[in-house]
Amino acid sequence: MSENPTVPTSGQKLRVAVPNKGALSEAAMSMLAEAGYLQRRDRKELVLVDEANGVEFFYLRPRDVAVYVGSGTLHVGITGRDLFQDARVDTGATEIMGLGFGRSTFRLAGPQGTFRAAVDLAGKRVATSYDSLLSHWFETQDIAAVDVVHLDGAVESAVRLGVADAIADVVETGNTLKAAGMEVFGDPVMVSEAILISGNGTADGAAGHDDAAAIQRDTERLIRRLQGVLVARQYVMMDYDIRKADLDAAIATTPGLESPTISPLADPDWVAVRSMVPAKKTNQLMDELYELGARAILVTTIHACRV
Repeated sequence: MSENPTVPTSGQKLRVAVPNKGALSEAAMSMLAEAGYLQRRDRKELVLVDEANGVEFFYLRPRDVAVYVGSGTLHVGITGRDLFQDARVDTGATEIMGLGFGRSTFRLAGPQGTFRAAVDLAGKRVATSYDSLLSHWFETQDIAAVDVVHLDGAVESAVRLGVADAIADVVETGNTLKAAGMEVFGDPVMVSEAILISGNGTADGAAGHDDAAAIQRDTERLIRRLQGVLVARQYVMMDYDIRKADLDAAIATTPGLESPTISPLADPDWVAVRSMVPAKKTNQLMDELYELGARAILVTTIHACRV
């Protein structure tokens, strides 16, 4: 079965491209599910229609997502920043927001002790699976005469096999490079993560005014929902009781996103406070509040929100 979707002619639904496999796929589908969208259960399913939300999801090879959105065939998509820039479709699509997962660093690497900086690669061969991204980067760095060699994978072996003098690839721990006798050098070419991209024009270029308005509305709703997921993942709700005399210090400790909620208690000298706080600082803030005199300190997770 072909991995390329058959795109219907109707422009009434928002068409969203989602990676169908790889490191970004499961995380992207999980985030969309948390945002209230229907997601596929069968990996062989290439198109899924979420009638309740007016969205069609197309599951594509990660490298193809930017191409479909950039060409205007699909409205929005989830892909990696590295894949988006390598596709060179910036005139047809725009990065809307980072999604907080799939983080990676794109680095230069070579035989240990051979290179110290990117400028050392002038006149050398560099193997990569991201040849468009890398070629453009060398241009921006004014490093000339670099022969960028395209490989589909396993670039770590390129130097040992005599195909290149150095490589450029996504690096996580660096263990694979070390095993191949390689080391990273110079500054990172790019720090990447999963991103939401949007086309700069109407898909198919034939949607009517009403359809275009609906697509814009549904795109904005998708963005709000994804932003809500990001906030829900990063924050928790903290409730506690505090004496009125210590309230100002407590509020300074937990100011919330805008302002905490303060409610009276049966004891006129005490109030209840509710505030959103960063999840990573939960225990530290609980300790600080306790030292201020706060009691009945409770923390609950946030399933969804709009900010």
